[in-house]
Amino acid sequence: MELNQLITLVKKIVAEACKLKDAHTTAKHAPVNYACIFTQNQKEYEALVATANKIGAVVKETPSGLLFHIPPINTVAGDLRLVKIRLPDVTRPERGDADFTILDYHVFKKKYLSKKGFKLIPRENFEMIELMNATFNVRVYFSYPPLGEQLKITKK
Repeated sequence: MELNQLITLVKKIVAEACKLKDAHTTAKHAPVNYACIFTQNQKEYEALVATANKIGAVVKETPSGLLFHIPPINTVAGDLRLVKIRLPDVTRPERGDADFTILDYHVFKKKYLSKKGFKLIPRENFEMIELMNATFNVRVYFSYPPLGEQLKITKK
C-alpha cells in the first residue's frame, strides 16, 4: 500500500468517527488522539504494516496488532500521531476507530454512559467508553487517560 493511501484511509476513518461522535455527543471539538485501521485480511495487514514502518516506529505490540508513532497526519479533528494497524478480526467488521480526548472525562462519562450505543470497557490501567452505531462503518472511543498519556508520548 502506498503512503498516500494509508493517510487517506486514516483521514476517512477519523472523519467518519467525528460524524458518529458529533451525532451522539456535544463533544464537537474533542481532538483525536489515536486511530486504528481494522484490516480486512492478512494481506492488507502486512501491506499496511510495511507502509507504516516506513514512516513511523512501533511503540507498542499488542495481541491485536501494532501501534505506530508517526509524523502528524492532519485530520478534521486535529493532528494525529498514533495509528494502530489491527490484525483481521471477525468481531471488527468496521473499517476502523478513532479515540478522542475529552477534557472532563468524568462529567462526560456520567452524562453519556447510560445512553444507547455507549459502553464502558474497563482495562488494567485505564478505561474507555465505546460508542457504536450500526449505520457507521467505524467505532469511537473516549479513553481515560488518553493513549498518548498512557504511553508517555508527548506531542512534538
